[in-house]
Amino acid sequence: MNKKNNQNPDWMEKTQPRKTEWDPSEANTQPLETFYYDQPVNEDDTIARIQPIRISNSRTPLPKSAPVQKRRKGCGCGCFWILLIPILALLLVYLLYPARTNILVLGIDRAPEGTNASRTDTNIVLSIIPLKPVVNMLSIPRDLWVNIPNVGENRINTAHFFAEANQAGTGPGAAMETVRQNFGLTIQYFARIRFDGFVEIIDAMGGITISLDEPMSGYEAGKVQLNGEQALAFARDRSGSDDFFRMQRGQMVIIAAVKQMVNPITWLRTPMIISAAMRSVDTDIPAWQWPRLGLAIIRAVLSGTINNQTISREMITPFITSDGASVLLPNWDAINPLLFELFEE
Repeated sequence: MNKKNNQNPDWMEKTQPRKTEWDPSEANTQPLETFYYDQPVNEDDTIARIQPIRISNSRTPLPKSAPVQKRRKGCGCGCFWILLIPILALLLVYLLYPARTNILVLGIDRAPEGTNASRTDTNIVLSIIPLKPVVNMLSIPRDLWVNIPNVGENRINTAHFFAEANQAGTGPGAAMETVRQNFGLTIQYFARIRFDGFVEIIDAMGGITISLDEPMSGYEAGKVQLNGEQALAFARDRSGSDDFFRMQRGQMVIIAAVKQMVNPITWLRTPMIISAAMRSVDTDIPAWQWPRLGLAIIRAVLSGTINNQTISREMITPFITSDGASVLLPNWDAINPLLFELFEE
C-alpha cells in the first residue's frame, strides 16, 4: 500500500464525496407525489438520493385485451327433437286422420274414338278410414234400375253414358250424383278406369296372383297367375254364372292387384305402373290425398281388414220393363242395413 495515502488522511477526504443533504432543486426535476424504492435507502448513499427510482402511486392499468367471446353452444339433440316432434305429429295427423273418404270407382268399356261415352260395367263404392284402417267395398249391379237425374228411370250403368254423350267430361259427375240420390251416400271423389288400360296396368305389374277356393272361369282351385288380358277376362266372365259372380271376381282382381303392388319385387316396376295408370285412369282425387289413402289401403290389405260386399240376389227383384229389358229392382229394406254397416249412412 502506498505510504503517502496512509499518512495523509486528508487525501482520502478529498476523493470521497461530501455527505450533504439532497436538495430536489439541484436535480432539476419536478417533485413526484410519492417515491418507491426496491430496497430501503441508506441516507448516506448519495447516488440513491440523487437518482431515486420514481414510481407513481397511480398504477398504469394493463392494456385491456379483446373480450374473449364465449363459444356458443349448439342446439344439439334438444333442438333436433323440438323440431322433429311437431313434424311427426303433423305427419301422423295427416296420415291417420279418421275422416271417412268415399270414392266411386267406375270401369268403362271401349267408347267411340275420342270420347268416353260408354256405360259403366263396374260400379264400386270404396270407403276408406285411414285411422283403423277401414277399407270397405260395395259393388253395385250394372243392371240395377234407379232414377237418374235429368234422365229418369234406367239402369245405373247408363248415367255415365248419357251425360258423356250430352257433354264430354260430365259422365263421372252424373254417376256420382246418381249414387248419392239413390243410395243416400256421401261420395267425394271418383276414379274412372278404362278396361284396355286396366290390362296395361296389370302387365306393368308383371301379372297378378289370385287364390281360388274352387274351380272358376276355367281355372282349377289354388293359386293362379294371370296377365292383363287373362285378369280382365276373369273379372268379366259370365259363363255359367251371372252378374253377381262377376262382381265378386272383379273384387278379387282388384284386391290381388293391390297385394301385388305391396310386394317389394313389384317396386322396381313402379315407373311403368305409374305410366300405364296415367294413360288409363281419370280421377279428381287431389294429389295430397294419394299418400294418405294409398297407405290406408296397403295397411288394410296387409292386415286382411278389407271388407268387400256386393248387393246380392236377396236385395233385388228381377223385373222386365215395358220395353222387354231385364233389370233388377232394388229392395231398399234389405240394402239399407248393408249401407249403414259399410258407410254408417
